[in-house]
Amino acid sequence: MKSKIMAFIKELLTFAVISLVIVIPVRMFIAQPFIVSGESMYPTFDTGQYLIVDQISYRFNDPQRGDVIIFNYPKNPSKFFIKRVIGLPNETITIDGTTVYITKEDGEQVALKEPYIAMQKESDVETTLDDDEYFVMGDNRLASLDSRVWGPLEKDYIIGKAYLRLLPFNKISFLPGNTE
Repeated sequence: MKSKIMAFIKELLTFAVISLVIVIPVRMFIAQPFIVSGESMYPTFDTGQYLIVDQISYRFNDPQRGDVIIFNYPKNPSKFFIKRVIGLPNETITIDGTTVYITKEDGEQVALKEPYIAMQKESDVETTLDDDEYFVMGDNRLASLDSRVWGPLEKDYIIGKAYLRLLPFNKISFLPGNTE
């Protein structure tokens, strides 16, 4: 009887160790869960939605305009934010009222088409990004604390992009918030 209990404990410990060896690296380097909190990305995301964040893609590729990213808030890195990438490195972002203009590195200026916007807030902002900076904004501009307030986001703060929406079940989607 004692040997059966010892065998069970050994098997349980082996299972726990193997699970940790697999789960911890996946959780730390490949993907992690994120629960949306707040109204800054409404209507794209609602409070309580459960996302899986892809942490590996940006190790090989840079964020692109329109990507929905999760990052550490630069003013308090213990907090996580979710926003949309608007401006890319070395671009100039100009917000005139409710229109966002992007001046690309080659000098071409385009007005950003933003079909995902819920509510607008008039702003007057102009900023030029450095080599490793991004300009991010929420889809609900009335309720978003974003680059208009605290400035550009350095790439080092980016955790990853929204890869999979798992909850609620009726909104399960791959690359949620993708505009293409």
